[in-house]
Amino acid sequence: DAPINESGKVTPKYFEVRKLLEQYLPEGETLSEIPDSIPTISIPNFELTQVAPLFDNLPDAKESEDIQSMEFFNQGWGSILYRTTLSASDKPQSLVVTEAHDWTQVFINGEKIATLSRMKGEGTVTLPPVQEGTVLDILVEAMGRMNFGKGIYDWKGITEKVELKSGDESQVLKNWQVYNFPVNYSFAKNKEYKESKVVKGIPAYYKGTFVLDKTGDTFFDMRNWSKGMVWVNGYAIGRYWEIGPQQTLYMPGCWLKEGENEIIILDMASPSQATTTGLRQPILDMQRGNGAYTHRKQGENLYLSAEEVFYTGSFKSGKGWQHIPFGKQEKVRHFCLESLNSYGGDDYAAIAELELLGEDGKPVSRQHWKVVYADSEETNEANNIASNVFDLQESTFWHTDYSTSKPEYPHQIVIDLGEDKVISGFSYLPQTGTNKKGMIKDYRIYVKMDPFKK
Repeated sequence: DAPINESGKVTPKYFEVRKLLEQYLPEGETLSEIPDSIPTISIPNFELTQVAPLFDNLPDAKESEDIQSMEFFNQGWGSILYRTTLSASDKPQSLVVTEAHDWTQVFINGEKIATLSRMKGEGTVTLPPVQEGTVLDILVEAMGRMNFGKGIYDWKGITEKVELKSGDESQVLKNWQVYNFPVNYSFAKNKEYKESKVVKGIPAYYKGTFVLDKTGDTFFDMRNWSKGMVWVNGYAIGRYWEIGPQQTLYMPGCWLKEGENEIIILDMASPSQATTTGLRQPILDMQRGNGAYTHRKQGENLYLSAEEVFYTGSFKSGKGWQHIPFGKQEKVRHFCLESLNSYGGDDYAAIAELELLGEDGKPVSRQHWKVVYADSEETNEANNIASNVFDLQESTFWHTDYSTSKPEYPHQIVIDLGEDKVISGFSYLPQTGTNKKGMIKDYRIYVKMDPFKK
């Protein structure tokens, strides 16, 4: 939605800005002509034939008795691998990874058994029976950082601990070998590449070449790939994730050259095919895979009829933060906001951000929050899932379904705070933008120490 997109082309918003500026030009002056767009090229489909599996190309290990964050090892970006060995067990155990930031894969003797997403609040894996000396690998990718607000203190890697639980017994795992995987090109290039097909289920670096008789901007199609990062001719051009909606990576033509060009792709899971192509237009609106993590199981309903209403109120019409004191305090673990109607008379509800206020009237930490129920979420036309209400991004929001079922009011969102908190009020930010639907009017608040019945 910018006036100029990433490849330098003007958008409809550019012309609107231009019309606005024309109104303030000195008499007799006109705006200059719009320069021609940078030319684009297509690149025929080609294969990346050389592969360097990540586990076969580990850097030097660092020893650590306890789990430490990525920053402890002087790493700020990329991925980090934690490795230890397990004692024999003839029965399944629960592996509990506390605060892994942000996207985690768990391997037993090199075979992946689980993927954990911070977005979904996942942290537990059931391990099969294991033999003495079984190798446990936990690979964690840092997916981004904020540089403002409360979210600025966001350590990466595993930030607390890893435990094995069996019944009432719990053991904190220690004695780790730690491997750091930075994002610089020299690290990606310095691998033992061999001619190979796709390595299924294993992170790996893939390398290939393509030949050009002329250069120009292009967009690499990543739809065959799962999740990772791309370097072309030594330049990091970006990260990709199959969930979308962006399925291409912009390649400036000034970084390409006539003749042979090199491309390296680190894929964290494995591609369906180790091929790509250069397109003349980007793909920015295709969601697929399991990207939209809805927070309501099939046939699941929230039962509030037997619950006591803690607070009722009405939001003000308009934009901007609204701060609502309850006039009382309550110790809670589970928080439910039920919206009853909207200012526009439509059936939608939308919230950009929610905060709970503590005993001192200031926002409590949202670090351990998890959405456990949302009656409706828009996941077809956009990724308007309920967890957006505490993602520290005012531009993202929860929005009930508007493309398929379009359910009527009331709408509910239930949050497990992850810890007991005394609250005295809450703050609400409606979605930004003009003429937006889903502006909630009347609402009810329910709070409990125990989970709500579903």
